[in-house]
Amino acid sequence: MFSSASHMKQQSAPTSSQVPSPEPPPPKSPSGEHGGIKQKSLHVTVVSRYMEYVNSYIKILDQKFPAAMHVYRIFMVGTKELLRDIKEYFRLVSNIKWDDQVLRQLTRKELELYQSMPKDMLKIFPFLVLSSLPFANYVMFPVAYKYPRQLLCKHFWTLQQRVEFAMLNHRKRLLNQRAVFRSLQLQLDMQAVKSDKTLHKKWSHALACLGSGQHPRPEIVIQCLPLFRGDPYHIDYLMPSHVNALLRLHGMHSMWRRRNRLVHHASLIHEIDLAILREGGVETLTQDEMRSACFLRGLNPVNMRSEDMCAWLSQWVKISTQVDETSLSLLLHCPVLLAYNKPSNWALFH
Repeated sequence: MFSSASHMKQQSAPTSSQVPSPEPPPPKSPSGEHGGIKQKSLHVTVVSRYMEYVNSYIKILDQKFPAAMHVYRIFMVGTKELLRDIKEYFRLVSNIKWDDQVLRQLTRKELELYQSMPKDMLKIFPFLVLSSLPFANYVMFPVAYKYPRQLLCKHFWTLQQRVEFAMLNHRKRLLNQRAVFRSLQLQLDMQAVKSDKTLHKKWSHALACLGSGQHPRPEIVIQCLPLFRGDPYHIDYLMPSHVNALLRLHGMHSMWRRRNRLVHHASLIHEIDLAILREGGVETLTQDEMRSACFLRGLNPVNMRSEDMCAWLSQWVKISTQVDETSLSLLLHCPVLLAYNKPSNWALFH
């Protein structure tokens, strides 16, 4: 009896081989994946339909309020460009602050941005402050649109306005050419110039060319370079009236740090000239880039052929490559030495 009971227990106890293995998880239903795809496609469809609605609404606004939409686009595009350039400018400033040699590694466009942005930011600052006041933007935007030259910077100007305003500013600067030329003539017979007879003769010839309606060749200007390394034409030796005329000639105010700002301005132009050479020369510039370069250097490029602008800029760069830190004053006088009698400049007064 006991044996039969034990036999029954042995039969009822499962062996290790008889333990059932865990059942595999049920296969994932494809409906979950299809649900995610459907959700994504639905999201894309909703977004695309929304964008279509927005675009159609903008077209309706263009038809009903064309002037208002034109103003809106000008300020939207201008603001984006301004913020982009401000961000890039402060990146350049931070890099240059830690290493002065970075300046010579920048591209031409970066140098031009670094040179022009301070004036642009200063000009747009009052408009940004006033328009941020409560309800002031309803007044400031129409006023700024009506007077863009006085209240806005170039980021908010059309291409036509950029050329028009550049000509107006250039004409104002040209009014100081004669004062700079007279200052050069007044110091012609100083002892520092007359001590070297050969140099005095070449410099007299250069000024005589300007007085007779022509321009000295770049080679003659380069040979007179020693006069700008010391007395009488180095920036530290110039008379205050001469310095003020140079400041106005280059579109700068004549308040504080006059000589330092002139040197900084000349050094930036010099670095831009070197960058032009590094990037293939003047011939690689587009027509708009050559036009901007001519305005910056004292020549009115409007109605000039590309070949003529290229030839004039090549003369400038040829002189600039011979300039160093001790003779930057020469670059400040090149708008007179190379462009005083240019017909395109005189056309602004007749």
